[in-house]
Amino acid sequence: QVQLVESGGGVVQAGGSLRLSCAASGSVASEKAMGWYRQAPGKQRELVATITRGGRTNYGDSVKGRFTISRDNAKNTVTLQMNSLKPEDTAVYYCNVDRWFALPYWGQGTQVTVSS
Repeated sequence: QVQLVESGGGVVQAGGSLRLSCAASGSVASEKAMGWYRQAPGKQRELVATITRGGRTNYGDSVKGRFTISRDNAKNTVTLQMNSLKPEDTAVYYCNVDRWFALPYWGQGTQVTVSS
């Protein structure tokens, strides 16, 4: 079982920046991608961004051009740089490891609050 530990959430004013990091306790042989999802109160969990070991990225439409995902394969970490934050970015952000033919791994979540 791989553990995912997130860090970097907090409170920031609109227009500000935050960086989220996620460290996996080990490599995942069946990994498809690492990434971030978020869930706001009363809403479904949605894609923020994912990245494969080869560096191919995928972003949710609402964050394109503002957020950047990156990873360090040697350290099994993934980072989300969030710029130009908006109040609608307020949510719990979850680190994710998507796997081939198996259930994904999820972190415990970290709160991001953007004040207007």
